[in-house]
Amino acid sequence: MIKNLSLIISFLFGMASLQAQDTIPTPTAPVKKASKDILLEKNLKVEKNTVQVIDTTKIIKTVGDELQTTTLTTTSVKDSVMYVAKDHPRLSELDSLWKQEMYNSSLFDTIYKSVTQLEYEPVEYVDLPTDTLKARLAELNAKTPFNVEYNPSLESVIKNYLKNRHEHLDRLMALSEFYFPLFEQELDNQNIPLEIKYLAIVESALKPRAKSRVGATGLWQFMYGTGKMFGLEVSSYVDERMDPIMATQAACKYLASLYKVFGDWDLALASYNSGPGNVTKAIRRSGGYTNYWNIRHNLPRETAGYLPAFLATMYIFEYADKHGFKPRKPEVVYFETDTIKVKQMITLDQVSEYIDVDIEELQFLNPSYKLDIIPYIKDENYVLRLPVDKIGTFVTNESQIYAMAKAEFDKREKPLPKFFEANDRIRYRVRSGDYLGKIARRYGVRVSQIKKWNGLRSNNLRIGQRLTIYPRRPFVNKTKSTKKAVAKAIPSNVKVYTVKSGDTLWSISQKFKGITIENLKNWNDISGSGIKPGMKLKLSKS
Repeated sequence: MIKNLSLIISFLFGMASLQAQDTIPTPTAPVKKASKDILLEKNLKVEKNTVQVIDTTKIIKTVGDELQTTTLTTTSVKDSVMYVAKDHPRLSELDSLWKQEMYNSSLFDTIYKSVTQLEYEPVEYVDLPTDTLKARLAELNAKTPFNVEYNPSLESVIKNYLKNRHEHLDRLMALSEFYFPLFEQELDNQNIPLEIKYLAIVESALKPRAKSRVGATGLWQFMYGTGKMFGLEVSSYVDERMDPIMATQAACKYLASLYKVFGDWDLALASYNSGPGNVTKAIRRSGGYTNYWNIRHNLPRETAGYLPAFLATMYIFEYADKHGFKPRKPEVVYFETDTIKVKQMITLDQVSEYIDVDIEELQFLNPSYKLDIIPYIKDENYVLRLPVDKIGTFVTNESQIYAMAKAEFDKREKPLPKFFEANDRIRYRVRSGDYLGKIARRYGVRVSQIKKWNGLRSNNLRIGQRLTIYPRRPFVNKTKSTKKAVAKAIPSNVKVYTVKSGDTLWSISQKFKGITIENLKNWNDISGSGIKPGMKLKLSKS
């Protein structure tokens, strides 16, 4: 019994010892906190994909007096390369998260027209009674530093815009969603009335590459000399008058200096348009009046309509909801874009190709690069503006992008253009593999412009089709000899025709029986279709 008891006690003591060992803390390895660093995927590359190109050719043949059209479709795999640049997935996700906090928008149509040539005849517009207009103008006058007083001329302009330019204003309102936040930021920085933002509509219809007949350029229509005064440089590659941010900063400085002179925003706007000298002369001729409406009849015609256009635009934008405007929103707004300082020369074509952004969008976001080429010059801050969702893609792959761009530059037979005067017009013959975007990039124009110049309703082209193009980037016809042409004497017995303004090879061939366009080309060594007034054309084989 005692023996059994001692065994029980020993067992219980052993169990207690084991439990005591379990409760004694033992040293453990320190627990590492989760790292906040983002592990970037390495070896991301710009991939190349070969795409299949399908050429569709329409053959038109004549049977009797009827035209019959047959379509021949040929399919062939070509070395057409599409680049796909990838971003780090985690960083791309972070970009998308903060982008959701920004303004969301839909597609917009960028059509620009000039807001000029005002008429002051009475306009019937039943949706805006005169009494209602007077009340709204009084409200506007109370909250702005401008003299928004009712007068028949202003009423005429407002009603004319509402009646005849509704669609145009609707599109400008959509475009303003991109530019106005930019304008307001700079105007606020320099303590200038925010309503001045409407001035850019009157000046350029919000077209950053707008150029007037006298050479004023950009959103704020700076002349070359005035732009230089306020720090806007112009070179063969870059025109800072077309840069939205730099031009807006310069415009704010200029307007502030004009207000300091006249102490009146109406007169500051008038002098912005025609120069301070014209305004002071108008004040003298008016007997010392300083109210815009009292000196208006002594201002140049364009300036006389300038303030009414500005005030009418301000009224319509401020009371847009009262007149049924429902503007479409732009796909990209200013706060959804960001800039990258370029590290070497690159073209917008290359950026478009390597990171899959439409060339038209890049031209819209980077309007100051005249040749669609971003130069690299030491100590100059030339930047590429992109939608924020493409910034990460570019930065992630920038070494490869610059390497590919340099390799492409190195392959060029001739160096990049310094400055040449572009031909006024060319006739382009569509070749196999061509499409509108490719042709547009070649000549530095927009697809919409090519369609407008040629009356195209779709993007479809046929091989051999002739297109009229007004190139923006310098274009040198390769068929022309670089040697100076030596004028050949035309024998006296050969009939000669002198080209007149408006003539074409076709119209000339119709004037003379039995002469075709090919005859005229062969007899006169013409390779294209360009002829100029004053040229002498032989009308027979010599």
